[in-house]
Amino acid sequence: MKTDSTDEKALLKGLALNDRNSVETIYKLFYNMVQSLIINNNGTADDARDIFQETVIVLYEKAKTGSFELNCQLKTYVYSVSRRLWLKKLQQQQKFLPSMNNLEETVPVEEEVESNSQRNAEFQMMEKALLHLGEPCRSLIEAFYLQKKNMTDIAGHFGYTNADNAKNQKYKCLMRLRKLFFAEFKNNNV
Repeated sequence: MKTDSTDEKALLKGLALNDRNSVETIYKLFYNMVQSLIINNNGTADDARDIFQETVIVLYEKAKTGSFELNCQLKTYVYSVSRRLWLKKLQQQQKFLPSMNNLEETVPVEEEVESNSQRNAEFQMMEKALLHLGEPCRSLIEAFYLQKKNMTDIAGHFGYTNADNAKNQKYKCLMRLRKLFFAEFKNNNV
């Protein structure tokens, strides 16, 4: 499948609006290219899926700003972001990377990759803070935010007398989590 700049702008607009067809089209157009890049450079099919998802997230966040101007083919941009993310992952894993000659032209994507890396680091800090939170707070927060349970169900499950008491406890747990997160954030940024 080949795209022209009008199609690419429509794809980016659709991506920004979470349009399923746009996401599927981006997947069909570019996934095999990214998979080849990763597999041919010390990666696995799982690595390729992860890198492609991260690339689509970077592209989504750029498209969602509304001010993103694509100065190259979308294929080149996707390739560049994927390549940058993969090189960064290999560097973190300290794997040897064979020379990547004869690759298509690339565009600078350091900013997008850096902001994505920063967000991943913050997610890891939040995960660490959650681990240190302890019970029943961790389970309560997971029940509300991850399992999307309502306060009445949570009150029944955790033995609170009513939904308001569960809500108060959730608030206290969030304050503890926030304190742990910012302590972790401070330790990692000092």
